[in-house]
Amino acid sequence: MNVHAAVDSRWSRLARPSGEPIRLNHQRFVAIDRHRDAKYEATYRPQALYNRADEGFHANHEAFLLHEVSTNLPIYREDTGPTDFHLHLPPGGFQLVMVTSGVFTFDYDGRFHHVGPGTVMLQSAIVHRQLFYTWSGLSTEENLRTPQSVVPEPMVMGYSAKFLEAFITDPTSFPNPTIVGPDQINEAETPQMAWSHLLHDRPAGAGFWLQDPLALDALYRPLATTSAEGSIHSTGPVHVRDMGIEAPSGHLVTGHIIAIDPKGHALLPRSSSGAADVTSFSKAEVVIYRVIRGSAEFRDGEGKVIELATGDVVTASRDALQFIGIGDDTQILRLGLLNGMEHLCQWTPTQRDEIDGLAGQIITRQEVRPLRTEGRPIGYLYE
Repeated sequence: MNVHAAVDSRWSRLARPSGEPIRLNHQRFVAIDRHRDAKYEATYRPQALYNRADEGFHANHEAFLLHEVSTNLPIYREDTGPTDFHLHLPPGGFQLVMVTSGVFTFDYDGRFHHVGPGTVMLQSAIVHRQLFYTWSGLSTEENLRTPQSVVPEPMVMGYSAKFLEAFITDPTSFPNPTIVGPDQINEAETPQMAWSHLLHDRPAGAGFWLQDPLALDALYRPLATTSAEGSIHSTGPVHVRDMGIEAPSGHLVTGHIIAIDPKGHALLPRSSSGAADVTSFSKAEVVIYRVIRGSAEFRDGEGKVIELATGDVVTASRDALQFIGIGDDTQILRLGLLNGMEHLCQWTPTQRDEIDGLAGQIITRQEVRPLRTEGRPIGYLYE
């Protein structure tokens, strides 16, 4: 094989982050990131433009970053195409990806996942790569305006591939080592590899999670009018999808989609088994709302009404914000940051640089699966 396992002598002292503890902002605050002010930058790879919710990130002590990733160049160029095999090591092993348009193929620990709008993936410290993505051929300006959705609508699936991504702390502050560089990948054998290592800081019970938007556990349930959130003004029934990430995240973050159908059209895949369970909404120390499409209204603690449009993000502390209205054909991502995040620490700059320098040497075990659909993955989140 063209990848060889090795263990560096510095391994033992790099096993866990030893930097400053992570602290959520418990003071009363509301921070808004307006899409009209968005800056799309090719921060990490030339084919993708990143739009960060920086106002919320800084207001929340830089503990949690949400950004939009928009594919903007075709896959066949020499400087784009499939990525290298790499991994991310954020505190708590938390990386969330939710596809909002187009189609991707990801290779996680030797297994292909073909995903489209509405698919949710929670993973970290698993060796992976982005193998394929769709590109619409539109100009950058037009591409950034194409509609997004958390439902696999045919039109949205035909646009350039985009996703929302979230990390605990900033990706530049934790290690992101390349395990196999693009020039070392042998497509006949490297993609069959599964890798394992010990560099992580995950809570007990955390694990890999993938939720298909049409799976039974992803169906939308009506928001009960008797709940605290049931007073949301709307033109029709409001529905909620539980993304199921609380347990797989090690009880660090909850995730939901709050949505309403287009007028006269049943778009959301619904469940008939009762109202949505929103008891977890009250657990959040900090809450983040991102309008994927449509519009929404909130009220802050001083009674000021905040109107959000497509692409806007609001980040707020506990009880500093009330959700009061949702527009027609609206889909909103809601993330609740739990106090378990404050049991984590950040990587020190020295640790980050040393781990990045180790690259493929951090691999302690590797396994070849002749058939990609067979065998148990050996990434640490599966063990």
